[in-house]
Amino acid sequence: MKFKPQRELLSIDEMIRITSILGRLGISKIRLTGGEPFMRKGIDRLLDHFAASEYIRECSVTTNGTLGDQLLNKLENWNIATVNLSLDSLDRERFHQITRRDMLAEVLRTLDELLRRPVMVKVNCVVMPGQNTQDILPLAELTRSKRVCVRYIEEMPFSGGGRDHPTLEWNHTRILAELKAGFPNLERIEDPAHSTAEHYRIPGAEGSLGIIPAFSRTFCGSCNRIRMTATGTLKTCLYDHGVLDIKAKMRAGASDKELSAHFLAAFSNRAQDGFEAERRTSSTRPALVKKLAPVGKKPSGSFEPLPSLPESIPPSPFDDEGPSRESMSTIGG
Repeated sequence: MKFKPQRELLSIDEMIRITSILGRLGISKIRLTGGEPFMRKGIDRLLDHFAASEYIRECSVTTNGTLGDQLLNKLENWNIATVNLSLDSLDRERFHQITRRDMLAEVLRTLDELLRRPVMVKVNCVVMPGQNTQDILPLAELTRSKRVCVRYIEEMPFSGGGRDHPTLEWNHTRILAELKAGFPNLERIEDPAHSTAEHYRIPGAEGSLGIIPAFSRTFCGSCNRIRMTATGTLKTCLYDHGVLDIKAKMRAGASDKELSAHFLAAFSNRAQDGFEAERRTSSTRPALVKKLAPVGKKPSGSFEPLPSLPESIPPSPFDDEGPSRESMSTIGG
């Protein structure tokens, strides 16, 4: 496996600066994902910053569960609200084959330890034909006695070996059919606002089930999420290739006010849905956000209103002075 050179990654200081800017723009929830975020040197300092921030109201992490002690020992100090645990199989051999790690026992131990703590625990399972479809029902059984939400995620076209799926064999409707075959009385329950999952419950169960149509993309109309890659690329859709290289802007000397304007230009010009984002990035990796459709033009549902550029952005410790209104108005051109 080839890793990016360290200089191509955002530093912890750059991550702190980005999240501080986004916090002042109204972003109040952050999730760190992986791989395994706890492998990153300095992650403690970043989580300490989130815990102390006046803007970040909720912080969550996604983990593979193999570094349980490091996560568990500081969980409460960091005010972690939700832990998403990646677990694609309950069978040791299949788990080893999928993850290339013979560490199922360690991951299950982490799961049990998490459930003893005051955090929401979600188990993420990517449903992969020929690899773990036989684990759908056994994973659902976890919810009978455990306070956990087991979520089944449609396999993405670029997951695993980068295969292309013109059609998806195990889509969200087939996953649901499999669950209903095993649990005929499965109940549909209410989804939280802006949820990417459809939620269900086995009658009498402690936990719940979720199905995430990541490939089918039925949740785009209510999606209010953005993503920042480890290399500093902003993605306003999981299916775009990136609409803003914020790392390059920072390293070129942009002020916090200039960066704020770049962010807001990208947010207000996101693709209609994941299909449009994919179409527009199929031939090139876009560098300009101006080619994306306005957020108001969408096929269904509605996007959460995004903030307009404020007349006065709260002061930042990174700025000496901000840009002129003229420089703000030309961003994205």
